[in-house]
Amino acid sequence: MQFSNVSVDDRSKSASSVNILYHGTQFQEGINQLFRDSEFYVKQFHLLADLKKVTQRLSFDDLNTIILTEVDPEKSDDTLNFIASLKSNFISKNFITVFLLTQPNASVTKKAMELGVSDCYAPPIPFDDLIERLKFLNFYKLLRSQVSQLSQVPTAEYKMPFSKRLLDVTLASLALIFLSPLFLLVAIFIKLDSRGPVFYTSKRVGTGYKIFDFYKFRSMRVGADAEIASLSHKNQYGDSAFFKIENDPRITKLGAFLRNSSIDELPQLLNVLKGDMSLVGNRPLPLYEAEQLTTNEWSMRFLGPAGLTGLWQISKRGKKEMSDHERKKLDNFYAKNYSFWLDLKIIFKTIPALVQREKV
Repeated sequence: MQFSNVSVDDRSKSASSVNILYHGTQFQEGINQLFRDSEFYVKQFHLLADLKKVTQRLSFDDLNTIILTEVDPEKSDDTLNFIASLKSNFISKNFITVFLLTQPNASVTKKAMELGVSDCYAPPIPFDDLIERLKFLNFYKLLRSQVSQLSQVPTAEYKMPFSKRLLDVTLASLALIFLSPLFLLVAIFIKLDSRGPVFYTSKRVGTGYKIFDFYKFRSMRVGADAEIASLSHKNQYGDSAFFKIENDPRITKLGAFLRNSSIDELPQLLNVLKGDMSLVGNRPLPLYEAEQLTTNEWSMRFLGPAGLTGLWQISKRGKKEMSDHERKKLDNFYAKNYSFWLDLKIIFKTIPALVQREKV
């Protein structure tokens, strides 16, 4: 299919590439740099009318199309109507659609999600996060197309039940209030123990492959992430996406206590309040782990809530004999069967599991 418009990237399209129809100009520089060396083939439209014309000519051969459109919240009606027309069409209703808002607007975001838009981003646009999200959405769509009984496959967009969110906000708020003196003491001890910040922040992949800033008390020396490659031969999971080693040399003296008592995880209560995570769910993964979990058998874990604690923590935490296959089964089971009562059961069982014996 030929497009009569300006291309952000003039390289030749390969048979396996994914079409991105990009409407807008404000984020053009970031889009151009982001997709320059990726499997995505980008075509740009300055006018929404031109994008509409092209989508009307799409056929079954173009089902791998992604619509990436900038939206001015004050002039969003035309774009929302365009998306509504796409979703009412037998072919285009399955297109991945993403909004790049020129400014934050909760009302437009809500309307977009109600129409079936895959995601909404507001400035500053996290372009690196965006490409990982698009890779996941595209992979998940291909996975669903390969499954014969689609009714048995959950939708890619996880919507947290009200009861679960209420439990999260209530318990996380109370915990932060009562634990605030402990937070202060830990912060002082960390500063006295080793050089570096009190908190460790990293990118993690959670529900639906959404990427967010993940908070912990720092338990390792500064620059520990850069040492992963040199320590890969000690990985307790062997040749696996997961990474964990016994007697990790990167851990500080105080950090060993913080990790064994799980105190280092407490700042994630802030992630729970923000809505990045739930109290109970599958652990959000570092990017270097998540990007390797792209097979059919692993995809299920990203379709449930991301959590502070979960089945892994209460049944297998810290046990060297746990394999990545066992962890996968636990993650997939929770993604398929989570409920309010299962969450309560896991929360009550988490308390005795907080102190682990093995130094992993």
